[in-house]
Amino acid sequence: MIEYTFVWSFAGCFPERKTNMKSIRTKIILPTLLLLTITGCKNLEKKAYIPDLSGIDFVAEEEIEKGNIPGAVVLVGQGDKVLYFKAFGHEVNEPFEEVMTKDTIFDMASLTKPVATATSILILADRGKIDPCDYAGKYLHAFACNGKEEVQIRHLLTHTSGLPAYTNADALKKAFGNPCPDKVIDKICGMKAVSKPGEEFRYSCLGYITLARIVETVSAENIDDFARKNIFTPLRMKRTTYNPSASREKNIAATQIVDGQLLRGTVHDPLARLRGGISGNAGLFSTAYDLSIYCQMLLNSGTWRRVKVLSPEAVNRLTMVQSHGRAYGFDVNSNYSWVKGSFAPEKAFCHTGYTGTSIVCDPESKVYVIILTNRVHPHDEGTSRQIRTKIADIVFQAYNK
Repeated sequence: MIEYTFVWSFAGCFPERKTNMKSIRTKIILPTLLLLTITGCKNLEKKAYIPDLSGIDFVAEEEIEKGNIPGAVVLVGQGDKVLYFKAFGHEVNEPFEEVMTKDTIFDMASLTKPVATATSILILADRGKIDPCDYAGKYLHAFACNGKEEVQIRHLLTHTSGLPAYTNADALKKAFGNPCPDKVIDKICGMKAVSKPGEEFRYSCLGYITLARIVETVSAENIDDFARKNIFTPLRMKRTTYNPSASREKNIAATQIVDGQLLRGTVHDPLARLRGGISGNAGLFSTAYDLSIYCQMLLNSGTWRRVKVLSPEAVNRLTMVQSHGRAYGFDVNSNYSWVKGSFAPEKAFCHTGYTGTSIVCDPESKVYVIILTNRVHPHDEGTSRQIRTKIADIVFQAYNK
């Protein structure tokens, strides 16, 4: 009769003849141990954390049901991974209906400020063409008057220039017609400062219109051409543009009905319309997917798929507090940062747009939340505050457990 003993490994036991058969034992045990070791390693690999974001569906559908928004597109990502991406409701409700899709193009409104204008300014700074501490009057001589002589580019970027928040677009339109881009600049240049540079935070569209003119003065290209060549084309943001063509109209979320005319592909902001749709404060159109690429670039120190748009230093300036809770473009913890909700990390940066658009990015976890709504459609009576804060809380509470 043949006797057996058992040779134990961490994964089990193997019968072996009690005869001196070392070569057979080796041939059986070692390959098996190797196989079990490989299998064991795979089983021990840490699985990527995937949060439950299903609550976003309920929030979006509830806000549409309440009539706060006609529709929305929500995209949540982490690094180069999309965690959540859905469309809800309608891109047009009146005078006809069209369903929202994930590819719907939105009027970015004030998201234009960081995404196009501030990023363009910092690209020029990276190239040594300007310095944020330069006086604005160095590039726009007519600006240096009425208490604005010491306004620096950094003051314009952080909304601490002393400029008023806005100006009467209807009065300009009545006096000079539409469009009248140069008259808008002339109006800003002739204004008196409301406060000293760096003294107060006052969110100002006028400051960003001025910054776009500085980009044009330095580069000899308007903000549309410069941003397209240096930001959107390198990042393959194919649906991001000023003044989208009429052929794209059916893919654009409608905004307000003004004087009986449905704004769809025409910028909602009155001053940006006077600027011919190309302005530093508003005018950009984009999609959730395109914005996700832009967010990935920022969260990867200015580079996306080996394409460098900004230096790491420029990204820090764009997204980290410089003055009054503001970065050189994005908000971090000013009184406008409520969009981050209650659970986003302190260093998360954000920005909103009047039409109902917003971005929140966390540089630590690399998580970003993009919410695009057309809350001003059809009669500027909607609100996107609840959908923004509720979704931000769902996402960042999941990542801060």
